[in-house]
Amino acid sequence: MNTSRTGFISYLTLGVLLILRFGAPASIAQEQTGGGVQQMMSPEEFRAAGLNKLSPEERQKLDAWLQGYRETTEKTTEKKVKRSFFKFGEPNLSRVDGSFGGLKGRTLIKLEDGTVWKQANSDDHYGPSPVDHPGAEVVHTGFGYKMRIQGVPEFYVNPAPTH
Repeated sequence: MNTSRTGFISYLTLGVLLILRFGAPASIAQEQTGGGVQQMMSPEEFRAAGLNKLSPEERQKLDAWLQGYRETTEKTTEKKVKRSFFKFGEPNLSRVDGSFGGLKGRTLIKLEDGTVWKQANSDDHYGPSPVDHPGAEVVHTGFGYKMRIQGVPEFYVNPAPTH
């Protein structure tokens, strides 16, 4: 029973952290990488996840695992971004992997080259492109990454970690 509870708590914590990671700006996410799970969550979130029931040794093991997961995710994203953007301003041309359902505020867009992008401005809302597997272009500008999808006005995106 104790083992399954610990496993459940670990998966629950991972889910919460992934939600926080995808919803947090890059600067906040980088600040979080140095701290443990207890520093990353509010006291209410920590208790609600049941993490207050873990022993200090169990919490330390969870923190070590999360740190390794963060490093792996960040390295994977960095490799894909470096591979996609050889020079500042050089476009990355690809196609949307599947149909593009439009921008809804927190849209994730997977391209056929394997990169995944998250809509940066949650206020941008556009309808779907009338084309299946529309052409897509990502350009690294001085203000961040801009994406252009066939049939949709350009919008800002951020690299998203892939699983």
